[in-house]
Amino acid sequence: MSKYLTVVASLVCFSLCAEEDRLLSRIGSEVLTRADNLPIDSFADATDPYLEGYIQALIDVNYYEYLVVVIVKNHKVFLANLPNNDLLAKSIISFVKDLPGVKSVETTDVTKQELEARKQYVEQPRVGGVWFPQSTVLFAPLVADPRQPVNSAALRVGDKVCGDVCAAVSLGDDFPVFRWIDIMRWHGDLQIGIEAGIWSVFNYSNIPHKPRHETCELVNTDFLVGIPLTYAFDQWSFRLRIYHISSHLGDEFLCNHRRELKKRKNPSMEAIDFFSSYQFSSGLRGYFGPGVVFHSDQSFKIKPLYVEYGVELRILGSRFNYHRLYGTPFFAIHLENWQQRHWDLDMTFKLGYEVSKLQGVGRKMRLYIDYHHGFSYEGQFFNRRTQYGELGFSWGF
Repeated sequence: MSKYLTVVASLVCFSLCAEEDRLLSRIGSEVLTRADNLPIDSFADATDPYLEGYIQALIDVNYYEYLVVVIVKNHKVFLANLPNNDLLAKSIISFVKDLPGVKSVETTDVTKQELEARKQYVEQPRVGGVWFPQSTVLFAPLVADPRQPVNSAALRVGDKVCGDVCAAVSLGDDFPVFRWIDIMRWHGDLQIGIEAGIWSVFNYSNIPHKPRHETCELVNTDFLVGIPLTYAFDQWSFRLRIYHISSHLGDEFLCNHRRELKKRKNPSMEAIDFFSSYQFSSGLRGYFGPGVVFHSDQSFKIKPLYVEYGVELRILGSRFNYHRLYGTPFFAIHLENWQQRHWDLDMTFKLGYEVSKLQGVGRKMRLYIDYHHGFSYEGQFFNRRTQYGELGFSWGF
């Protein structure tokens, strides 16, 4: 009899333990699925000291290289000691605004006494720089630049050079390597990185000598690799970049146009440019930059000087609270003048809608239409005039 009782007792204990494990697992999964590991409802009734400590901890985790101070009064958040970099400061403010339970976010100053009182839980060991910064780039990409390294796919129509109906695709990114914090007399940030991009155009119309089962031809592919050195403070940002770009005609294009292309050229060049950008407001930005081509291939010599400039406008932005996203319409104009093209104007206009995790900074997705009027960017057709429109989708910074 005692044996049966022992077996029954063991089974009951095992069942209770299993049920407890299932409850703990379910509770843990409910809590840990949130990024902040805390339920949303707890913030509405949270005390100011609790909310202040929580927000301070989040900022110290995500922006540990900056000594940002958080003060909370009546669920209103005041941020002090923000970095002297408009993009980063806005990134931190937007990050805090997105937290549940926060009524408003304002910037403020703190006295030395207040800063000393908070050192024991605010101050992190001061660092001179950070490897592989994740928050944002210092020099925001040029949205309407046809040769901005970004991931994209677009349907192109009306191109006189590549074809009436084309697919234009690109793969590219800007990878920050190291960022120096609070340097020079302006107390800005300096960053070095690597950028690379690939652009390809596929023609779907009027393919000469069309072989069997061939639906399109690869017209051209351009490759770019560069090393940008960027610096940003307040509303200003700067980029000094040295880069290489080369172009290669597609195999199908060479086969289909071998009679017309008596001698294939090899467009390739190395150049350096310097861009200045100013953020007039949260929605308006202007930029300007000259460049010098210091080497080009003998088969396709390029005159050295060029200049690029443009504006970007973002208006009527809105926040999607359920998905924690921010969306805004944008309009951008990019203009170029090259000595190689006798200083004639080259224009690109882009209109679309972008979605990002934070307002104005970080990685984004864009749906857009654009119109290009001027010259081709495709390799050895660089000197030929063209115009076209595109419907596209892109993702990146």
